[in-house]
Amino acid sequence: MPAERKLAFIGIGLMGLPLCEHLLGSGDRLTVWNRSSDKCLPLVEKGAVQAESLDDIARQSDVIFLCLTDSLAVRDVYRQISSSLRGNQIIVDFSSIDPLVTRSLHDDALSKGVDWVDCPVSGGVPGAKAGTLAVMAGGSEDALNQVRPLLSLFSSKVTRMGESGAGQYTKICNQMIVSSNALVIAEVVALAERAGVDSSKLAEAFSGGFADSKPLQILAPEMSQRCFEPVKWHVRTLLKDLDMAVTHTKEMGSAAPMTGLAAQLMRQHAANGYTDKDPSTLINLYTGNAANDDS
Repeated sequence: MPAERKLAFIGIGLMGLPLCEHLLGSGDRLTVWNRSSDKCLPLVEKGAVQAESLDDIARQSDVIFLCLTDSLAVRDVYRQISSSLRGNQIIVDFSSIDPLVTRSLHDDALSKGVDWVDCPVSGGVPGAKAGTLAVMAGGSEDALNQVRPLLSLFSSKVTRMGESGAGQYTKICNQMIVSSNALVIAEVVALAERAGVDSSKLAEAFSGGFADSKPLQILAPEMSQRCFEPVKWHVRTLLKDLDMAVTHTKEMGSAAPMTGLAAQLMRQHAANGYTDKDPSTLINLYTGNAANDDS
C-alpha cells in the first residue's frame, strides 16, 4: 500500500461522522460519500473531499470504509463499486450485517484482487467520538495489519476474531448481551420507581459492582430522567441484530431463549413507534407510553 494512502468512507451516519473526523487526523486524503449528500458537508468543511460518484471512489481509493445500515445496503453499495475496483485495495466494513453476506462479498472482492475485512465496532457514538471503540475483526491478518494504524485512530482495542465473517458473528454475540442488558435496565428503573427508590442514583449505586456496565451507566440515568435525545443509536439497529442472532443460533442448533424473548420485546417496542428512537426509550415499554405520547 502506498505511503500516502487515498481513503474513502461511504455512509456518513451517526457513527460514520465521528469516525471520519478521526480519519481526517491521519494525514491521508479522505473522500466521503453518502446517499444524502448534505451529510458530507461538515466533513468537507474540515478538509474531506466529497465524491461525485461511487464509481470514482472505487477507482481512486486504496482503502474503502463502509458504515451502512444493513446487509441490503452493503450489498447494494458493493454492487455499484465492484466493476470499478482496481485490485490491491482493502474494503473495511464497519456495518453490522449478516456474516454469510459478508463471506459472499469477501469472496467476490477477493476474486478481483481486493481484500475485505469485516470490522463491526462496539461503543456507540460516545465511543466513536472519544476514540475508544472496540473493534472485532474478521478477514486476513495481513489486510487487518495494513489498516490497524487507521483503526487505532478511533479504537482502544482491535481484536482479530478469525477469518471472514468472524467479526460479524462476534458483533452478534456482543449485541445479544447489549440488547438484553438494555431491556433489563429498563425493567430495573421501572421497578425502582414503583418501589419509591431514587432511580437516578441506580448507576451510582451499582458502579464497580457485578451489575455495573457501560450500558447501565449510559441508559439508567437517561431512562430515569426520560432523556431520549439526542439519539445515539437506534431501536431498529438492536432489533436487526437480535433477529440475526435468532436466525443464526437456530441454523447452528444453538439455544438462545433469552435472545428470542429480547427480540420479541424489542419488536413490540418498535411497533409502538420507537423504531428510530434511542434505546433509552425502552423504559416506556414498562410505563405504557407510545412514541407519540412522549413529551
